[in-house]
Amino acid sequence: MSVIYLLITISIVVAIGFFIAFIVAVKSGQYDDDYTPSVRMLFDDELKKEKPKSVQITKEKQI
Repeated sequence: MSVIYLLITISIVVAIGFFIAFIVAVKSGQYDDDYTPSVRMLFDDELKKEKPKSVQITKEKQI
């Protein structure tokens, strides 16, 4: 039974360690994305143009 208490304690310590590492990474700007929002509007048109191509391919397969 004491092994369970030891494993629970160790898992809580490891979880707290990962949580602290995540908080430090977020505060340091590790997950900030400055590039994608500025070019998102450029790629929206390409995604809209690809949809008719897939429709044309399916129509060609039916013929």
